[in-house]
Amino acid sequence: MGRPFNYGGQAVIEGVMMRGSRTVAVAVRNPEGHIVVESEPLNELLYRGFPSRIPFVRGLVSLWDSLGLGMKALFMSADVAVGDEASFSGPVTWGTAFLGVALGVGLFMVLPSFLIGLLTSHIHSGWMSSLLEGIVRLVLVVGYIWAVGRLPDIQRVFAYHGAEHKTINAYEAGTDLSVEQVRSFSTAHARCGTAFLLTLVVVSVIAFAPLSGLPLGWRVISRILLLPAIAGLAYEYLRLTARLAHHRWMQVLIAPNLGLQRLSTREPDDSMIEVAITALRTVLQAEGVLEDNTLEAQLPALSDPDAGALQHLTNDPAGMTSG
Repeated sequence: MGRPFNYGGQAVIEGVMMRGSRTVAVAVRNPEGHIVVESEPLNELLYRGFPSRIPFVRGLVSLWDSLGLGMKALFMSADVAVGDEASFSGPVTWGTAFLGVALGVGLFMVLPSFLIGLLTSHIHSGWMSSLLEGIVRLVLVVGYIWAVGRLPDIQRVFAYHGAEHKTINAYEAGTDLSVEQVRSFSTAHARCGTAFLLTLVVVSVIAFAPLSGLPLGWRVISRILLLPAIAGLAYEYLRLTARLAHHRWMQVLIAPNLGLQRLSTREPDDSMIEVAITALRTVLQAEGVLEDNTLEAQLPALSDPDAGALQHLTNDPAGMTSG
């Protein structure tokens, strides 16, 4: 029987972020081949307080905080990957996160609505208008992932994304967290952010259909105002599908979500899997799930005698605060 799932993650530059119920950890391989790890406690109110128990609200809280944590992890990994000390500060983190959200909303939510809104005089069915808008939105999402996935640096990030999924799949299956065991697992996972994007597109088709007859300006505004509700609904749907993923009928239902992940994941090498395992083990040890043994002993070097060693392990709230 598999273990309960409450662990997730994100690929970063030359590394992986793993998040548990109380701890977040980032493991990154530096230019010298060492694995650098930083970890810190998660915000207790957000992840174990009343917001975490309210449907839809918990999704919005988790998504927003995940965005902030992800940005911090991404820039910390960039510093480590080029051999510098982590220097990314709080205001810059949130400013960059806000800009990223604004650009994403503009490109994937506002632009499709604007384009189809120009044709409303020729489309007399609200459902058809919403469906066409959803198709345009899906084409933009898939096209963007496909385009950035052709960049060599992003391909490595996508490979770490695959390593993250393999490691979580292995843990949830109850398998030992060794490179040899993790290697055989799938690079797809039902709770992936890529799956969330596809779910968001599908939900938006249904939610926007009754509002397709609005004037162009109000049409665009309605998409922005309804985005939090749609995101919360998509989050709850993913929670449900992940919980029921062992059923054959649910596997059929989530097949498009898993298929889309072929664009955002690559098959990782053993050194990438080692980094992902290190990040997850750090979280599991901090939360008392694993014995506090040294990671060096559990993760022997692959080829270079120093390649698997941890350069340092911190628990500095200033480095990875959760807001």
